[in-house]
Amino acid sequence: MEDGEEEKNESFDEAKKNANCVGPSATTAGKASACDGCPNQKECASGKFQNVNNGEKTEEELAIASRLAECKRVVLVLSGKGGVGKSTMAQAMARELSETSKVGLLDIDICGPSVPTMTKKEGADVHRSNGGWQPVYVTENLSVMSIGFLLPNKDDSVVWRGPRKNGLIKQFLCDTEWGELDYLIVDAPPGTSDEHLSIVQYLKGGAKIDGALIVTTPQEVAMADVRKEVNFCEKTGVKVLGVVENMSGSDLRLGEVTFSLDDGTEDVTALVREALDAKGIDSSRLTIDCPVFAATRGGAEHMCKEKGIPFLGKVPIDTGIGRAGEDGDSVFGDASMATGKSKAALRAVIRKLVANLQ
Repeated sequence: MEDGEEEKNESFDEAKKNANCVGPSATTAGKASACDGCPNQKECASGKFQNVNNGEKTEEELAIASRLAECKRVVLVLSGKGGVGKSTMAQAMARELSETSKVGLLDIDICGPSVPTMTKKEGADVHRSNGGWQPVYVTENLSVMSIGFLLPNKDDSVVWRGPRKNGLIKQFLCDTEWGELDYLIVDAPPGTSDEHLSIVQYLKGGAKIDGALIVTTPQEVAMADVRKEVNFCEKTGVKVLGVVENMSGSDLRLGEVTFSLDDGTEDVTALVREALDAKGIDSSRLTIDCPVFAATRGGAEHMCKEKGIPFLGKVPIDTGIGRAGEDGDSVFGDASMATGKSKAALRAVIRKLVANLQ
């Protein structure tokens, strides 16, 4: 794998840039809050770095435009917080849409790629030819690309600074032969840092971004960071297609849980099931809804109302959803152990997102 070279701009002092620099050629350069106090702010705000090619596309932008010329829709999957189920949502969306459309799933989480595991393609090779990189095919309609396919050992850590990460993202966009796609879904890492700035800059310069799905969980610890992600979209001109509140309550089958006294001294699972059976209640059909993560400040729905952005719905904690990701299977497949309620919730979110793309 060749390292990407960082773009250089005359008079831009790379060593003195702020930690969250949006990049000298970004449309928000010199104007974003991340630019405050930066020695380069005045020059970036002048726009001098945005017109280095006299308005013409760069070689990289032309390459990206060529690769994605047959792609109808590009959707980013974002979250300011890690561990909220962003890759699970990206995977579910890719699986569902690929039932009737051609879908590409691009994993740009350089340090923590999940796509190879969640598509049961760990150890798959990326074929490289003079024409570029061939994505790995999960089904006839679903192709994927991830740094996880390029590592000699799946347990190898990727200890890279921003410029090298940016270079690989650019290479994914410039070199991957996606072919005809109805949807390209980009699974991004949590936060609003180098990878996010790069994917927005490269896609906007060479192709387009139709919008972003933002994933959160209900509790304020997550919501505080997700508000920053919404703000990132506002500053970079990325349309928020909607927000989904994942892990909202639970949908756990009674057979998957145990019951004990609150001091943990006695397991009373059998007693609970016997009591239900005695009442004529089929315990195998019962599910448990528990607000594991409390929406202490209104959760995603309240935030969406405040900011005027679409709220797509809630998806409960369901061990079947997690198991599908672990096994590399579709959560909607015949072998899925997800409950009907969870599948319906996921499908409703995807349906609303697609409607917002129109």
